[in-house]
Amino acid sequence: MTTSGWTFITNHGLVLSYIYHNPDHTAREIAAHVGITERTTHKIISDLETAGYIQRHKSGRKNLYSHDPSLPLRHHTKTDILVADLMESLTSKPMTSVLEPPSTGSTI
Repeated sequence: MTTSGWTFITNHGLVLSYIYHNPDHTAREIAAHVGITERTTHKIISDLETAGYIQRHKSGRKNLYSHDPSLPLRHHTKTDILVADLMESLTSKPMTSVLEPPSTGSTI
């Protein structure tokens, strides 16, 4: 079966999904995972930040990202769907496990 080169999810959606699940990874790691150049990744991160979907925070020399899952999708026919809904559909983990911090202690 041959593919014609198109995908259902844009690079913006793939970068956003990767950041949702890996907020401490570098642009180089994001680019390698998505399969785009680091320069393109930086442009997409800038687009997402300008639109308010992510926020960039410095930690030393590293960028950390946070996100706003309550924003709607950008297409005019899908504004009733939240980004969190899309992110949940793109992961095999439930969103509660992605959004909740990991447990640090044992329970007795």
